[in-house]
Parts: sequence; structure tokens; C-alpha cells
Amino acid sequence: MPSILILNGPNLNLLGGREPGIYGAVPMDEIRALCLKRAEVLGVKVEFQQSNHEGYLIDAIQDARSRHDGVILNAAALTHTSVALMDAVLAIDIPVVEVHLSNIHKREDFRAKSFISKAAAGVIFGFGANGYLLAMDGLVSILRSSAGGRR
Repeated sequence: MPSILILNGPNLNLLGGREPGIYGAVPMDEIRALCLKRAEVLGVKVEFQQSNHEGYLIDAIQDARSRHDGVILNAAALTHTSVALMDAVLAIDIPVVEVHLSNIHKREDFRAKSFISKAAAGVIFGFGANGYLLAMDGLVSILRSSAGGRR
């Protein structure tokens, strides 16, 4: 059974109460529950993690290469600033799908720039909590169409 790491970055632990006009009113626990239900339908295992620390995210990405077949990454604000996260994604040989709750191109100019996109197999943004489900569908499609999910 394929395994997917869903990795969330800074401040996403505050979803549901933090700027709901931008990020929606769905808390991270509910997004996790939605993803677990979708995992059952798709026949995959899911591990869900969140950290406010860049180094933890890098460690989790590096660790994913030996524990998971793919990663869904919402790096939050680090998307726009972290070359180190991009390098971590480039260093692993499993597909990574970048996801964002908001439409990053309708926001401040600096948010339209993503270091992660250069390394990602695909990008989903602007669909709120449903973006995670779309990312799961896309990643599972990639995994099933490639040999063992490896790039």
C-alpha cells in the first residue's frame, strides 16, 4: 500500500481561526480527517505532520525518502523564502506535490514566488481545504503511473 507524508509548515496549526477570509475556517484537525477518509478510498496510508520550524520540515522531507512513496507539502510562508526546503525536495527521489489553501497569485506579489514549485511534481492552490484532497488524487495518480512512485 503506497504511503504519503502530508507535511505542513508554519502557522498552519492555527487554521480555522487565523485569517479565515484567506485560509478558510476549516481547522487542521478537520483537514487531517478529510485526508484520512480520502486515503481509505484511494487505498493509501497517510502520515500527517506540522511544524513551525524549517529544520524540522527539512528533516521530515529527507526522512520521507525511506518511509514514504510521496509527499504533499504545504510549506506556508517558507514557500516564498526557503531555498533549503527546495533543496531538500530536490534531494529526494520521490514525488512532491505542493499545496496552498489560498490562491497565491491573488495575494501580495512576494507570495506568487515559490521556491518549492521548481522542485515539485505538481502544484495545487486556491481550493482551500479541498486542495489537500486534490493533491492526494494527483499524487496517487503519479504514484500509480510510475514504477513504484520514484522519479
